[in-house]
Amino acid sequence: MPIPSRAQLEGGLIVSVQAPEGSPMRHPDVIAAMAEASLRNGATGVRLESPEHIGAVRNRCPNALIIGLWKRTFPDSSVYITPRWEDIQAVWAAGADVIALDATARQRPEKEELAALIQRSKEDLGAPLMADVDSIENGLIAASLGCEWVGTTLYGYTEQTAQQNPPGYNLISPLRDQLPDRVTLICEGGLKSPDSALKALEHGADLVVVGTAITGVDLQVADYLRTLNRQSD
Repeated sequence: MPIPSRAQLEGGLIVSVQAPEGSPMRHPDVIAAMAEASLRNGATGVRLESPEHIGAVRNRCPNALIIGLWKRTFPDSSVYITPRWEDIQAVWAAGADVIALDATARQRPEKEELAALIQRSKEDLGAPLMADVDSIENGLIAASLGCEWVGTTLYGYTEQTAQQNPPGYNLISPLRDQLPDRVTLICEGGLKSPDSALKALEHGADLVVVGTAITGVDLQVADYLRTLNRQSD
């Protein structure tokens, strides 16, 4: 499907429909049902992890806007969001409209280079890309390399930002001021309520991605129980 423009996406909500390894929520049919429920209730699109889940949602919701990624871990790198060329290919082949990938400055598995991956994605696949970044600098670099979307996804989750707590509100205004008008700016990570999502838009984000607060049953239950158990101690 044609990728909506920045103006068309303005103020929208992307729901990240994911579940941890080992969870019964991780079944493709469950993921697809949650994705459909999100879309029926007005979500602009969904963000999905793994070719299997992307394919399941594409089959159930053929017109959905899908941001796809694949979490992969390797001993020689801390990059795990669609880290390699073959992972990019698999996400695209499964039916993603936009491919999300780690666009931080960290060394990638097998020492692949971000610039080369972006160029190859454009030339060989014609794939729109969402850069998951942790800083203003890395967001601007990713856009200059050709990423159409930039998200604050990894703020607070890299070695360089481990002392910071998402959401990355402080990244949004500087990025919006310096990014080209064609680039869609997304706030993702740590948005725990409608008010926090609205705050991201007020800071200058074009749209938001919300996951755990909407679809994270496993993590939400665990969080409630931690709080309740502290109260009873």
